[in-house]
Amino acid sequence: MKMTGKRKIAIILATILIIAFVWQIISRIREQSGGDQRRQGGPRAVPVEVAEIKTGSIELKKAFSGTLESPSEFVLAPKINGRVELLKVDIGDTIKRNQIVAELDDAEYEQAVLLAKADLAVAEATLAEAKSGSEIAERELKRISELLKSGLASDSEYDSAKADQLAKQAKLAVSDAQVKRAEASLETARIKQGYTKIAAGWTGGDDTRTVGERFVNEGDMVSANSPLLSIVELDPIMGIIYVSEKDYVYLKPGQSAFLTTDAHPDEIFAGEISRIAPIFRQATRQARIELKIENHELRLKPGMFIRATIVFENVENALIVPEQSLTKRNDIDGIFIVNDDNKTVRWCPVKVGIRDGEKVQIGCEGLTKGLVVTLGQQLVDDGSEIHISGEGNKTGAIDKMETQK
Repeated sequence: MKMTGKRKIAIILATILIIAFVWQIISRIREQSGGDQRRQGGPRAVPVEVAEIKTGSIELKKAFSGTLESPSEFVLAPKINGRVELLKVDIGDTIKRNQIVAELDDAEYEQAVLLAKADLAVAEATLAEAKSGSEIAERELKRISELLKSGLASDSEYDSAKADQLAKQAKLAVSDAQVKRAEASLETARIKQGYTKIAAGWTGGDDTRTVGERFVNEGDMVSANSPLLSIVELDPIMGIIYVSEKDYVYLKPGQSAFLTTDAHPDEIFAGEISRIAPIFRQATRQARIELKIENHELRLKPGMFIRATIVFENVENALIVPEQSLTKRNDIDGIFIVNDDNKTVRWCPVKVGIRDGEKVQIGCEGLTKGLVVTLGQQLVDDGSEIHISGEGNKTGAIDKMETQK
């Protein structure tokens, strides 16, 4: 059955009257409740949560991301051409200083040594002959000189003997030079033969390093200075981070750093700042910082991503409150401190110092201990009544304060 227009209007008016009646009842209840509250002594206490103000050490620190690098890396290459006959190490192997890690085919250089030895033997024989001839010429010159004094030899004979003696001395000098030259050639041949045995030599640092990469295989032909192996130092390892101007002023060599990696997420590695770049990169306005990290077990590898936390400053005997207790009144930082009666609070402007996670260092004149409001401070003012509620640890803090009184 369709509803007429007059009936619709009547229903609407009835609904409005019911709503008005209900609202009037609610208003009377509120007024009565407010009157009772005023008769009981004014506004209700504000429920808050509190925490104990503590004294201890606090650190100013910051985390940076970076990468690991080897503090020393070089590519080992032969000094001569040749065929790789033997590779004694491979990727990841640990090697000692001056250890032979590869050998080239030395047949050609062995023949060069034998040839140099033969040339030296010929030169030494020639030298021996020259020495003998020089000695004979010396004796002949001496004999002719004695005969000349006795008148038994002519000046021309003496001159001939003298010329022969000088010639023999010159031949001796040449033979001696030829021996030295042959000895040098032999030494050169031996050195080149020695180049076929390739040693991993370096200066400074530890006596052990690690093979990082291998660029050739046995049997490959290589030319002089072509790369064979990459040798890296892993202990200690170096961490590289970049810092802005704002953080740069806090850093100095020897400062401690603590690092974590994705490869070992539950482990913290200790390090320290070893070098600080004196310039900033124009593109990023950041400076390079190098960290020295002990890596005795070689668990850290070059190229790994790191997160480095550096402690800028440490303050002992600092006044510490939870960061959530800080609030502002008229753009002034402050906290609400619970009075001795545990029923009211007072406003205390503070100077904020170091922030460390959820802790913050504050300075408040005359404040050394007590309870601070951590939740509900937005609803209170200086002198406001409060009702302390919350977790059991808050109640424990109150009991502790009562004991200390």
